[in-house]
Amino acid sequence: MTQRNTTSPRIAVIGAGMSGLLAGIKLHQAGYRDFRIFEKADRVGGTWRDNTYPGLTCDVPSQHYCYSFELSAEWSRLFSPGPEIQAYFEAVCAKYALTSHIAFGHELCGARWQDGCWQLAFANGAEHGCDVVIAATGVLHHPVLPDIAGRERFAGHSFHTARWDHAVSLSGRRVGIIGTGSTAIQIVPAIIDTVAQVTLFQRTAQWILPLPNPPYSEADKAALRADPARLAEAYHAWSERFRLTIARAVVGDAEQMAKLADACRRNLEENVADPALRARLTPDYAVACKRLVMSDQFYPAIQHRNATLETTAIAAIEPAGVRLADGRLHELDVLVYATGFDAHRFVRGLNVCGVDGVSLDAVWADAMHTHRSLTVPGFPNFFMMVGPNSPIGNFSLIMVAEHQIGYILQLVELLRDGGAQAIEPKPEACAAFNDALRDAMGNTVWVSGCRSWYLDRNGQPILWPWSLERFQAEMAAPDLDEYAIA
Repeated sequence: MTQRNTTSPRIAVIGAGMSGLLAGIKLHQAGYRDFRIFEKADRVGGTWRDNTYPGLTCDVPSQHYCYSFELSAEWSRLFSPGPEIQAYFEAVCAKYALTSHIAFGHELCGARWQDGCWQLAFANGAEHGCDVVIAATGVLHHPVLPDIAGRERFAGHSFHTARWDHAVSLSGRRVGIIGTGSTAIQIVPAIIDTVAQVTLFQRTAQWILPLPNPPYSEADKAALRADPARLAEAYHAWSERFRLTIARAVVGDAEQMAKLADACRRNLEENVADPALRARLTPDYAVACKRLVMSDQFYPAIQHRNATLETTAIAAIEPAGVRLADGRLHELDVLVYATGFDAHRFVRGLNVCGVDGVSLDAVWADAMHTHRSLTVPGFPNFFMMVGPNSPIGNFSLIMVAEHQIGYILQLVELLRDGGAQAIEPKPEACAAFNDALRDAMGNTVWVSGCRSWYLDRNGQPILWPWSLERFQAEMAAPDLDEYAIA
């Protein structure tokens, strides 16, 4: 571990998923060469590497869920399947020659600010000294299993959706799925024609927007390949559609929210014939209070002859299956946990220690406070991509990350050539930002009374409560008066 490089900062990026690869590309384009991307796995891709369950599809149109500088005409559908998205990130990594900058098999287990630089420690015993850390560790990354008695007793095959066991055949099997978020709603239609029986254990019903997923023909792809301007138009058209509809609805646009709610209610009423089933599939909270699910296949699938929606509470898991609170037993061969992720972990648990050895876990013990989702007072030269209060519920996450890395690199530029040694947000600027967040959150749908992974343990949404226009304006350039620069 060496002392600070005074000619150009040594930069460590943690994670080689969507935002980590983006950081590497933008660092290289800005002329930085002394950077390493540390990835705990043996491949890039992040969530698209880890998730391989049947029916996996992005809920943002592929023409917009891509880097703005690397548009693709090769998507097979409007909402492309997971393997295509994984292949896209691998292709981008190769095109921009990032592999030589990536250290695979390096899981961060400690980061300490010491003697004016960061000292990193990895689970494999490696150590690394650097001047800047960019944490690109992702949001939906750490699987959560439910606290249900008897999980370890189940005699059949069981696994979390993010750890799908493809060695287990579902053909002719009785499959149980615990959870009814986007993942479960994608899996049910994908397996319905294969399994003998699928039982979906629902705790909370979901609002579903009926967006179809049509394929792109070879003629469609050829037209986009031949006309880059048309490809760019598609990207910006979807950006505008999100900006003018969902992005506005969730932060207080009553007209857009009414349109969204009407579309979801009509989808349920028109596509679920049985009144009793429809009632059990009807949420008791406002549309978009939880992350909005998009599917035109789930309602037909859950009405299939071999599908069962179970809304009675689970009492325990037994060797033979799932025992309900009313005493009934659902006998199963395979049990799938579609129970989501620890969406508020961010970089917690990585033993990040800033000035005077103060740990980030301790700073965030009561609540996660950041300055503009990117930085924390007392942690110099430490930047987060898609950190707390990023607009993960509003827009395409790739677009969010692109704006954030642009902002971060403007701060990192101050460190180049020794112009500055350390940058961190002023506590008063951070406090003002978080006060503004709390004041604005009352206008959003996320505080209307539902439980979701959008909320922290204090019941506060860890999201962006304002418009896309405000996010873009704030990310355009940092206000240096908000930072302590030494």
